[in-house]
Amino acid sequence: MEPITHLLTGACIGRAGFNRKSAYATAAAALAAEAADIDVLWYFAGPVAGLKHHRGFTHTLWAAPLVAAAVLAAVWLFHRWRKTRPHAQTVHWLWLYLAALTAALSHLLLDWSNNYGLRPLFPFNPRWYAGSFMFIAEPLLWILFALALVMPWIFGLADREIGARRSPFRGRGWAIFALCGAAALGCWRWAEHAHALALLDNVQLASAPVKRTAAEPYPINPFRWHAILETADYFQSAEIDTRTGAIETDPRQDRLYKPADTPAVEVAKRTSLGQVYLDWSSWPVVRDQGHAAVPGLAPPQLPPSRAWTAVEFTDLRFDYAFLATRGRASVLGGWVYIVDNRDEAGEILNGRVQR
Repeated sequence: MEPITHLLTGACIGRAGFNRKSAYATAAAALAAEAADIDVLWYFAGPVAGLKHHRGFTHTLWAAPLVAAAVLAAVWLFHRWRKTRPHAQTVHWLWLYLAALTAALSHLLLDWSNNYGLRPLFPFNPRWYAGSFMFIAEPLLWILFALALVMPWIFGLADREIGARRSPFRGRGWAIFALCGAAALGCWRWAEHAHALALLDNVQLASAPVKRTAAEPYPINPFRWHAILETADYFQSAEIDTRTGAIETDPRQDRLYKPADTPAVEVAKRTSLGQVYLDWSSWPVVRDQGHAAVPGLAPPQLPPSRAWTAVEFTDLRFDYAFLATRGRASVLGGWVYIVDNRDEAGEILNGRVQR
C-alpha cells in the first residue's frame, strides 16, 4: 500500500490502547508502520535496483522485529534528548516495542493484500505472495482512518467550549472502529475477489483450455474486477461485476496472443532489467518491438552495418484501463535496446532510465 495508509494504520494502532500504556506509543507505531519502505532508497541506484530490492528483506517476517527494534532505538534517542522536560506519562519500553512490532506486521499484511505482493519468507523462499483483493491506494481506508484521527479532535473542541473535563487519551474508540472497519473492508473485498474467480471458473470465455486465471482490483468499488486468463497460445482479459455476475469481454480487442521468443527477446531476458523483471512479475509479457524507438530513451547511434531492436516488458496485472490505456507505456513496464541480437544498449523502467 502507499505511505498514507501505512502511517494512518500505525497511528490508529497506537491510539487503540497502546498510548494508554506508554508515552510515544502513537508516534512509534506510526513510524514502524511505514519503516519497511525505507528500501525505496535503492531507487537512487536506479530503477532496476529499486525494483530488485523493493519489498525485499525489510518486508519479511524476520525483519519485522528488527524494524520495531530500530524504531524503539530512535524513540529512545529522542527520549534521551528531551529527558530534561517533564513528562505527563511514563515510558514503558516493552509496551512501546509491542506497539511498534504490531504496526510493523500491519505493513506486511497491507502489502500482501494488494496485487503487487511481497516475499515474507525471503531469502529462504523467494516466492511472491499477493492477496490481490485490495487496490494499492484505497480511498475508503483513508476516510476510515481520517475519521479516527479527526473526530476526537472535533469532539475535544466541543468539550472545551462547554467546559467539560479533557480526557488525556481521547480517540481510542474511534481508532478501534477504524481498524475494525479496515478489517471488515478487507474481508468483504476478499470475498468478492473469490466470487470473481469463481465466476471465471464457471464461464467459458476462452476457446482453448485455461491454464490459470487472476482477478485484479479497482479502487473504491469492491464489485468491479479486471480478470486475466491464460491459455497455451494467448492471454485474454475481461471486466467482472460481482454484484450482477456480469462478465464483459471481446476476443477481438481483449485477446493478446503470446509474442514469439525472438533472439532479441532471449538476450533481453538475460539483461539486468530482464532478470529482475521476470523474477518479480507473475504475468509477464515480453515483446520484440523491432525498430521502434522507446519513449524517453533515445535509440543507440550505430553504423549502418549494425542494427538495434527494442524489447518491451509488461506485467498484465497492471495493464488495465484505470492504470494505463492501450497504446501507452504500461505502469511498471520496461524497455531494453538490443544491438545485433547480442549486446544491451540502454534500459528504461517505469519511465526512468537505468544509468
